[in-house]
Amino acid sequence: MSSARVLVWPAVLADAACVLVFAVTGIASHDGSMITALGRVVWPFALAAALGWALTRAWREPTRIWPTGVLVWFMTVFGGLALRDVSGQGVAWTFVLVTTLFLALTMLGWRGVVAAVRRARPRTPA
Repeated sequence: MSSARVLVWPAVLADAACVLVFAVTGIASHDGSMITALGRVVWPFALAAALGWALTRAWREPTRIWPTGVLVWFMTVFGGLALRDVSGQGVAWTFVLVTTLFLALTMLGWRGVVAAVRRARPRTPA
């Protein structure tokens, strides 16, 4: 079994956590009711992230920044914004900017940390 396969569930959970933290932070900063707003805010981005994982087959190399991370991030942001818009929740340009930057930092960031840790490990001869 390859190391990429072993890391699939932690990678799925890491991306899900990024979306959840994004939603919780946004709700908390805008004084929203967490219980009523969480599902409304999370679902478009969670669904878009799941579609991103499926369309890119991210489970093959879930920790790679390129192309996996960038494509999943792109699908999460723009798919989530599109779903949010068609569901009548609105997409102000400031929300688009914050969404894009926050999810880039977190979804690409954890993959960058994994890559850095892998590079820092001493290589053992085969």
